[in-house]
Amino acid sequence: MVQGTASHVGKSVLVSALCRIFRQDGFRVAPFKAQNMSNNSYVTASGGEIGRAQAVQADAAGGEARVEMNPVLLKPEADHISQVVLLGRPLVSARVRDYFGLKAQLWDSIKESLDSLREDFDIVVAEGAGSPAEINLKATEIVNMRVARYANAPVMLCGDIDRGGVFAHLVGTLDLLEPEERELVRAFVINKFRGDISLLTDGLTWLEERTGIPVAGVVRHF
Repeated sequence: MVQGTASHVGKSVLVSALCRIFRQDGFRVAPFKAQNMSNNSYVTASGGEIGRAQAVQADAAGGEARVEMNPVLLKPEADHISQVVLLGRPLVSARVRDYFGLKAQLWDSIKESLDSLREDFDIVVAEGAGSPAEINLKATEIVNMRVARYANAPVMLCGDIDRGGVFAHLVGTLDLLEPEERELVRAFVINKFRGDISLLTDGLTWLEERTGIPVAGVVRHF
């Protein structure tokens, strides 16, 4: 599972890359994002709507997009109101507070979708949303650590160095997780790096020594 310290740190692109790499290695691979918020949707062959990012990831994996790859799609309609698309079909238009009341039903569909993909593919590369350390949302979240814990999935935590503060973002996110959640974080990835990578070495060493978690890689700005 790829999670991030914030939105727009590059999770979707990293999942696309991993899907392509695993496909090239001969595995049957599928992407998965439990809940996505986007008006930029894609219509699958079955006529259901999912987030376009998951369609791109499915293409990278060499397969057809399926509604199970993005079981919950939120399409903003106005301030505080979104259409809830469940398994490709419109379910209801809901205000933010009303949406929380739907989460038990949505979580059942998320689990069933993930189970279905895990039965049909060798590897599922899951993507989180925003940050797993949003304290005000953690109790009812259905897209980050709850998914990782359900699947017992190793988590790669991604930070965006282009915006600055990446070490604080990574260490701070880790510090705000519950102990059982921290145990699932197996690697860091620093994304969108520009310049001379030798200038980053001391920081990477400090990060690994401070957290005990390896840096799996530094991805250059694309």
